[in-house]
Amino acid sequence: MKNYQRLKGLVAATFTPMLPNGDIHYAVIDQYAQHIADSGISGVFVCGTTGEFTSLTTEERKLILEHWVKAAEGRFKVIAHVGSDNQRESMELSRHAAETGAWGIGSIAPGFFKPSTVRDLIDFFKPVAAAAAELPFYYYNMPAMTGVSLSVAQFLREGKQEIPNLAGVKYTHNNLMEMGDCIHLDNGTFEVLHGYDEMLICGLALGAVAGVGSTYNYLASVYLNIMRAMEKGDLVSARAFQMQSIEIVKIIIKYGGGVRGGKAIMNLIGIECGECRPPIAPFDKEEYDSLRKDLEGISFWENKERSTSCK
Repeated sequence: MKNYQRLKGLVAATFTPMLPNGDIHYAVIDQYAQHIADSGISGVFVCGTTGEFTSLTTEERKLILEHWVKAAEGRFKVIAHVGSDNQRESMELSRHAAETGAWGIGSIAPGFFKPSTVRDLIDFFKPVAAAAAELPFYYYNMPAMTGVSLSVAQFLREGKQEIPNLAGVKYTHNNLMEMGDCIHLDNGTFEVLHGYDEMLICGLALGAVAGVGSTYNYLASVYLNIMRAMEKGDLVSARAFQMQSIEIVKIIIKYGGGVRGGKAIMNLIGIECGECRPPIAPFDKEEYDSLRKDLEGISFWENKERSTSCK
């Protein structure tokens, strides 16, 4: 892998900005990228679950990635999610990511016709990763959405024999025992990117040094403070900051989850991400008013400012 260095810090799973008619609002990505750079975020994970990849065309995914690579200007790493139930589409997206200048690629497991064994998963991913052989490849493990619950440690160990650019896993699951196994597998050979925002402190305690999350987009300072506190061994502060994260997660669950609720918060902080594509329902004015009050109720704006001042 060319110029490969392990990820460290926060990787924001980006939202896909939409116009009122549902078209992609590409022009927002420049402002969005500046916000990411200003927030101290190390990288972005483009067109993943948060980016509504299943609702995007192949061409849209390519154009979104191109805009992100251009807007990043080398200030942070751009990882392209190339996952699809269609292996050929994933291969095409991998080739495009390499040609466009993405730093890395990742792919979720196919979730309609599911792999039954680790062998099946390796066979699916092998040509996908090979299509961008010089880029680090991350398996995006999210069994809650895919229904694929195969052993991640077994996939990493056996997959590395056939997928030379297999760098690790984006681990979006709450099985901390398995996550710990992956972190320490083969003396820490593999990167494990923690994928549950509300449990970041747990991943860090097990040895993870990077996370991928949607709430990092609008609460990066809180998560950076969790990381700093854990590095210092200050569990009291780390717990306090993690509880701020948990309060936000409770709110976005109330409003339909991390994609729907998170996009609405992005709109409120001034990054016009618009609404989600169907079947995710749009926000109405009453919901925006209610969300704003709920955020005020947990001192969201004050906590953002206070956390930023702790940098």
